[in-house]
Amino acid sequence: MIFNSLSFRLFLPVVLFYLLPLLSDAQALRIPGTTNYPCSAGRKLGPSEINIHWNAPGVKGREGKIWGTDIAYFGTTVLGFGSEVSSPWRAGADECTTISFSTDVTINGQLLKAGKYAFFIELGNEESTLIFNTNTQAWGSYFYDKGRDVLRVNTKNQKNQLSSKERLEFTFSNQKPGSVEIALEWEYWKIPFTVAVDLKNTILADIQTQMSGALGFDPPSLIAAANWCLQNELNYEQAVLWINSATNPNLGGVSSFSALSVKAGLLKKQGKNEESEKTMNQALDNATAIELHQYGRQLLNEKRMDEAMVVFEKNYTKTKEPGRQK
Repeated sequence: MIFNSLSFRLFLPVVLFYLLPLLSDAQALRIPGTTNYPCSAGRKLGPSEINIHWNAPGVKGREGKIWGTDIAYFGTTVLGFGSEVSSPWRAGADECTTISFSTDVTINGQLLKAGKYAFFIELGNEESTLIFNTNTQAWGSYFYDKGRDVLRVNTKNQKNQLSSKERLEFTFSNQKPGSVEIALEWEYWKIPFTVAVDLKNTILADIQTQMSGALGFDPPSLIAAANWCLQNELNYEQAVLWINSATNPNLGGVSSFSALSVKAGLLKKQGKNEESEKTMNQALDNATAIELHQYGRQLLNEKRMDEAMVVFEKNYTKTKEPGRQK
């Protein structure tokens, strides 16, 4: 068959039919922008991770013409594109700003579940409303849907900062073990809010997850987990189970002083005083001279003089026994 111009014209539509979908799936050219900078920032509160992604517009000589204008407008406005609904400010530029939390947190005292959220702000002159929304793929707030808001919380604006911040930025400050202040800062304004976690229960949940894996068969890890519960006064029942596993010879465990002393402390916290005393005596019998000395010093620091003397006497007796290391 000769492939002439007529057959080519007949064949071309077939080729295009199969080729066009492939062309449409190809990625469009992306030229890096130079106006609004892509930025990210993060912080950890114990095991809880906070990550923020935004595009940072610049002031560019517009001091005094940012807030309450069409750049960062008060309230909501119809943007003339997208869903055509009255929408809050995008809290940045270009794609919507997103904030993710790896665990449950509170925002200014209000609960927010773990997850990734689009972050918008309904600005006011003195007070603004922070909005956490589940549509994280939108371009700005053009397709804002109030029905997808999961949290709206108010905060006080801090205006008239000492110096102008050229690029919009999210900052972290006033960090404590279980909380941190996050603020959107731009030009002379600062819009802060506090993120907090229930640190003890968040850490406990993380420990429980780790103990459900390979570490749940590792005696030192089991002892460390149980001791954390003892020191932080929670989860005693499960902690005792961890210690029992740590001393299980089938798992390579040993009834060591460290393991048994933790168990004795846990039993005492549970009100099982007789069992606690018996376990502590066993721990002392299994202790090395160094462990006895350190425990005696601990009792002295706790002003438990009589108990400390008993431990020091036991240590003295042990070091005098034949074959014992002094």
